[in-house]
Amino acid sequence: MRFCIFQRSPCYVRWQPIIRLGWTPHIKRTSRVVDVRARSASTAESSSTTFNRQYREERLAKLSELLEDVVRTAVDTGPRGAIRFAQGIEALVNVGGEWALDQLKNASTSRTTSSGVQFNVPGPLQLRKLFERLGATYIKLGQFIASAPTLFPEEYVKEFQNCLDKTPPVPFDQIKDIIREDLGRPLEEVYDYVDPVPLASASVAQVHAARLKGSMKDVVVKVLKPGVGDTLIADLNFLYVAARILEFLNPQISRTSLVGIVGDIRASMLEEVDFRKEAINIESFRKYIDSAGLSSQATAPLVYRHCSTRRVLTMERFYGVPLTDLDSIKSLVVNPEVTLITALNVWFGSLLACESFHADVHAGNLLVLKDGRVGFIDFGIVGRISPSTWQAIETFLTSVGNGQYNAMAAALVQMGATDAKVDVPKFARDLEKIFTAVQDLDSEILITASGGPRSATVAATLAVDEQQVNALFLDVVRVSEAYGLRFPREFGLLLKQLLYFDRYTRLLAPNLNVLDDERVMLASARSRDVYNRYR
Repeated sequence: MRFCIFQRSPCYVRWQPIIRLGWTPHIKRTSRVVDVRARSASTAESSSTTFNRQYREERLAKLSELLEDVVRTAVDTGPRGAIRFAQGIEALVNVGGEWALDQLKNASTSRTTSSGVQFNVPGPLQLRKLFERLGATYIKLGQFIASAPTLFPEEYVKEFQNCLDKTPPVPFDQIKDIIREDLGRPLEEVYDYVDPVPLASASVAQVHAARLKGSMKDVVVKVLKPGVGDTLIADLNFLYVAARILEFLNPQISRTSLVGIVGDIRASMLEEVDFRKEAINIESFRKYIDSAGLSSQATAPLVYRHCSTRRVLTMERFYGVPLTDLDSIKSLVVNPEVTLITALNVWFGSLLACESFHADVHAGNLLVLKDGRVGFIDFGIVGRISPSTWQAIETFLTSVGNGQYNAMAAALVQMGATDAKVDVPKFARDLEKIFTAVQDLDSEILITASGGPRSATVAATLAVDEQQVNALFLDVVRVSEAYGLRFPREFGLLLKQLLYFDRYTRLLAPNLNVLDDERVMLASARSRDVYNRYR
């Protein structure tokens, strides 16, 4: 009965002789194949329909979550979002106009020289200029990019190292209004004197010297610039929503963890402009110093809580010299090498003992005080180390000190996120080429003189070349990425601090071997055991 389909077909005349010659089984098999294929096609169509239905349901659920997130963020942002949007358009037009003029000039020059006209696509330079026009939030974001080569492309990291942070000061009348509003009292009831000329002015805050009323203690008052908080919230909320929308429109972007990165940036930057968090960081560091019995060797500013708020931070004022001012240090301490070892031990100890570590130990934030102690200031930028990466970081630090590149490579593989199997010996050889270059970096010693011929004061200072430090940092990241490794941002922050300390060692204690010197407490016994396995 099944063959009647062929009898109804115009092909029946051709198939009939084949049937008569005994090829019926072949036709039966073909018919069964057709039947199986039909059932398979029906099953596949059913599976495809189910998959499409599930996919649509998932996309609708994600769309609902996105809309809820957008609405919630918009409510949190409020009218300031519209204001920032207008300011953003203005900045975009200005930077875009400058870029267009440059392109027209280049085109005119090309026509004059009879060469082909080339139009350059806007890149890192234009983005940096746009960020600087957009103000505080984007300047801080640019600095975040510059300090996170594990997250951003090399050309952007290098360009944003030029991101400006010094900005014109806010008029003192506005600063007084913020202090008065936050403290709930007139300045005269809190401070005996506040210098109207700021000691420093950055994109987010500015610092004024002052004297407390009653105790007459010398202090510094760090004040959040007016409007920065609102601007920051509006900008970061916009970036977060943009990342969420991009991830929804292109699910492949989720593999880059864009939303997670933006969320981390938002949390980090909001924490940096909340001076209550900085006060906690300082007090945690002071507590660590006291409990470790190091208060006679190092210190951090005392925070005056009665006149500190979210936007105002009043701290003890330190008088000292930067860790790179060799001549001045010699006038304060007998042995600059011991001072350096103290700074190293205190900082390395904080990695283990504190919830966060000081992540910006450039020379301006490490002072040798008049009493010879090392003063740590400015805890706005801190890092945190998760327990899962700490052991690998310890091993890495130990191996860096003694040039054991196999141990260093193994530690980086343990620390980095990768599914690939890494050739550790080959990776070690590549790292050796990079770290050998550390010894070749030129630390420029500047000799300056002041006063008359008979009273000249000579000061030797180390010019730490930020470009060199960052270039070395990028080399390590680039080679590691070639092996499929991706590191947490904390590792980048740690490595940069190590490079700072390397510069200081070359100036203050050129003969010091940080690892072999028993005075330097670099790593725990556990990490030394791991290190020794790779010697």
